[in-house]
Amino acid sequence: MGTGGVSFPLEMKSVIAMNDYLGSIFEKYLHAKKIFKNKEVLRHSYTPKELPHRKEQIEELAHILVPVLRGETPSNVFVYGKTGTGKTVTIKFVTEELKRISEKYQVPVEVIYINCEIVDTQYRVLANIVNYFKGESGVEVPLVGWPTDEVYARLREVIDARERFVIIVLDEIDKLIKKSGDDILYSLTRINTELGRAKVSIIGISNDLKFKEYLDARVLSSLSEEEVVFPPYDANQLRDILMQRARDAFNEGVLDDAVVPLCAALAAREHGDARRALDLLRVAGEIAEREGASKVTEHHVRLAQDKIEQDTMEEVIKTLPLHSKILLYSVVLLDENGELPANTGDVYSVYKKVCDYLDIEPLTQRRVSDLINELDMLGIINAKVVSKGRYGRTKEIRLNVTPHKVKKIFGADDQLRPLLTLNLSGQRRLV
Repeated sequence: MGTGGVSFPLEMKSVIAMNDYLGSIFEKYLHAKKIFKNKEVLRHSYTPKELPHRKEQIEELAHILVPVLRGETPSNVFVYGKTGTGKTVTIKFVTEELKRISEKYQVPVEVIYINCEIVDTQYRVLANIVNYFKGESGVEVPLVGWPTDEVYARLREVIDARERFVIIVLDEIDKLIKKSGDDILYSLTRINTELGRAKVSIIGISNDLKFKEYLDARVLSSLSEEEVVFPPYDANQLRDILMQRARDAFNEGVLDDAVVPLCAALAAREHGDARRALDLLRVAGEIAEREGASKVTEHHVRLAQDKIEQDTMEEVIKTLPLHSKILLYSVVLLDENGELPANTGDVYSVYKKVCDYLDIEPLTQRRVSDLINELDMLGIINAKVVSKGRYGRTKEIRLNVTPHKVKKIFGADDQLRPLLTLNLSGQRRLV
């Protein structure tokens, strides 16, 4: 200990220095120019007070649902359109307005929204509907464990406890039907014949325009549905949507004039996807704020586009089926050994040996050829058909993502992590 002061051990000095450093970081970001006024306005889950360029669809839906206010059961509704065409936000907008008006006319209406990408089995859909009423009925169904018939019986019981209209919104319904079959639709479309006081109608939202091809004839005959189609937005319509959201999302003067038109133009190329446009605008703002910039510029939009594409590709690779992942890793091994472009036979040869290493039964070469086409469609690889003259035609396969990215993703997968030690040379030579 020195005179006139206190001496701290080296470890404590390090802690103090680190605390000072962290404090300065937070101070820096706290006092940086604030870009956002309310970032939540740019989220997909936000329902705005106005929906530009969806007046026709809003009026169609209102016309279908207005019988509720007269005490009559409305038709079931199926809403179609590609991702980002405003289906979900419009349904939420219309059903919230319906609930508001129903209170004015003292008509009891309940709207239950279920995302079938998450709630993806018949049992879980029924359980979620029952549990919506648990505060009123005291009944709560576990998400697994009961016989489905018993869950359905409880559903009828809680819904029919009093007079009311129950509107069940099944978003991404095509994913539920493709995974679990159409029994859930058959049950819900016929439930009104088993109810004495309540009435139920269904609103299904699907990105697949051919969704009904997956339904059994008995389900189709009981649907009695109306259809509402949402066309893609064009660049001008996307610009209007972004301008409306930007007024509430950003502080005044922080958006460069070119930012909104650029976000709209880039998203218009993606089939008029409003979700993509909103993501671009939000992420561009986040990047600008992180940089401590005073304005969001075109440069930030370009950076946002790169980040979103990387994040999307990562999610696509993570959710691939097992054999598609093994096939992708086979292409990675060939790439690392400088053997790309490769033909289908070369890739299949490595794929079989990777399967042997993992003790997994390989698929046939024909099925693997189909998987190559699927990876090509997803943009993960490039499989170009080229002519070899008198030797015929063949596919030249290249990798569209970096081996490092694939290895990073597979490193978090317990089943595939052993592959990270493989290469095309030495004792573990696969080719």
